[in-house]
This record gives sequence, structure tokens and C-alpha cells, in this order.
Amino acid sequence: MRRAVADLDAAWHAGDTAPDGLTTAIDALADAPADVAIAQLLPWLSDTIWLRGRLDAALALLAADPLARPPLRPTGGVDGGGLVLADRGAIRLTLRLRPFSVSASVPASALFVPGRAAIHILRSGGARLCVHEAAIGAAEEAGGFTAKGAAPCRSRPPRPLRDGETLHLDTARQSFTLAGGDGDGDALLLELAVQPPSRLPIRAYDIASGRLTQVSASRRDSSFRAMALTLLRRLGRTDAAPLFAAEAASEDFAARWNAMRELVALDAAAARPLLAAMAASDPHPEVRRAAAATHALFSLPSGETGREGGGGPGPCTSPAPSTPISASHNRDALPCRG
Repeated sequence: MRRAVADLDAAWHAGDTAPDGLTTAIDALADAPADVAIAQLLPWLSDTIWLRGRLDAALALLAADPLARPPLRPTGGVDGGGLVLADRGAIRLTLRLRPFSVSASVPASALFVPGRAAIHILRSGGARLCVHEAAIGAAEEAGGFTAKGAAPCRSRPPRPLRDGETLHLDTARQSFTLAGGDGDGDALLLELAVQPPSRLPIRAYDIASGRLTQVSASRRDSSFRAMALTLLRRLGRTDAAPLFAAEAASEDFAARWNAMRELVALDAAAARPLLAAMAASDPHPEVRRAAAATHALFSLPSGETGREGGGGPGPCTSPAPSTPISASHNRDALPCRG
């Protein structure tokens, strides 16, 4: 069975790297604008004979041995799972399954990730589609995004999802969620996403109110380093403080603040001078404000934390760009209506 899996993996790799293969097509678009890459790769969404062949081959392995592991990379999510069919640079092609559930709740948040996407609906399952929109200006895309100035999220009226349709999204400004409809089946989607490096963060909005709730670094390398820093902090690795300090100088403002709050939690003494410098000179106004508020906690009398009712000695990490953000500044925003 291991030989059979290895042979299938080799055959797929040979097909992908052939002149007319998927990997070859993606690599040829490595430097292309996101919308151009989407347009050039659309045939891989509309003509799915190649995908049916792969799934048939994977099922044949499982029929021969239920414990076999076909060479397809699984991916999970809060509302289902799927298979990564290609992942090269900024381009990813994923087969996503959204299981039908009578008790499934309506999604509470909408996520916006800088880039472009095309989603081909292989099977709607009777689901209903709600498209969400949040305006972004050129200055924000260039690195000037602030939570205070963020436009609210608004939603279009929900409609039935249709078999065979293809959704085209500017994912920095558009997102979608699915909710149960009149059907009783699973929804199956083939998603092509192009997410080049961006100075605009990933943003999450509360659908009911339309308010921004969270931002985080959009670059994959920043996300991987953020996860590594969280692990080091949980392990209590104070000897790794220089790694936190280095990331606190990142180009991405959300990554800078995430590294600083992790360092404060790991080793407050090591963080204090860096926090003061960040409060004084960070180029992003909200990072400066969050750093100043956190640094001020070091000066509070013992037993105070700056929060109502006290709560014990020591610094506390205040809300900032890479963590859930209070939307009180945006309380007049129009709700996201669905």
C-alpha cells in the first residue's frame, strides 16, 4: 500500500509539472497580479475532469485498504474541512466541504483577507449565500489602516447558492458566509485564492453589528512567526527574548504588536524598555497608543492594574491591533444586515 501511495504521488507530481500541468500553470503566474492569476487559472475550476480522476484514484486506494493515506493534504476549519490541491507561493487551490447540519448556527463573523478569490460551486447543498462588504481605501492598503478609521461591514440580502456558479471576490473588500437553506445536503466548493504579501491586515467583523472585532498580520511568514512566539511564551522560554524583540521591529504593524504583547507576558522586565521605545516612536498610531497604555501599567502602585476593581499586581496586555479590538469607537456604524 505504501508503494501504491508513493506511485500515485509520483504520477500526480509528474502530471502537475508537465507543460500543461497545474503546478506549471501556477508557477508561470508567480509574479502576476492577483486578478490576472485568477483569470488565467479559471479553467482549472470549470473543467473538473482532472479533479474527478484524483478523487477516484484516492478512493481506490481506500477501497483496497481503509488505513491508506492518499497523497492529498487535508485542511480543517470551524465550518468544515477540505483538501489542499495546490499550494504554491501566494496561490492556493482547495476543495472545501461544508457539511449539512440541521442545528448549524448562522455564522457570527466575516473574515477579510487581502487578495482575490474565485469559488466554483460544485454542489450547493441548498445553502444560502450572504456576501459581506467592507470598504478599504488606497491609503489603508498602503499601510495606513487603523481600527479607529475602519469602515463598517455591510451585508447583501442572502440568496440561494446555485450549483455551477462561480463567485469572484476581492477578498480585501468582500467576504461570504453560508447558512442552512431549504436543502439537506453538503455544500462542495472549489476555491482558488491568490493572497500576495500585503500591508493591509486580515480583518474580522461582527456580522450583526458590522463592527470590526479583530485584525492580524496577513503575511504567512508573520503568521508562522506569531505562532512560534506564542509557543515559546507558553513554554516560558525567556532565553528567546531576542526573537520577540526582532519581530517587534517587523514591517507589519499587527506583527509588531503581537510580538510585544507576547514578550510582556513572557518577560515583563525585558519588554519594558522596548515597550517605551515603541510607545515613543512606532510609526503606527494605534500601536504607539497601545504600547503607551501598557507601559503606563508598570508605573501603577502595587496591586493595581488599571482595570476597574484592580485585579492584582503586574502589567496586563491591553487590547491592540493583533488581538480582539473594542469597537466602541465605531458604535455609530451601520449594522451588517443579512
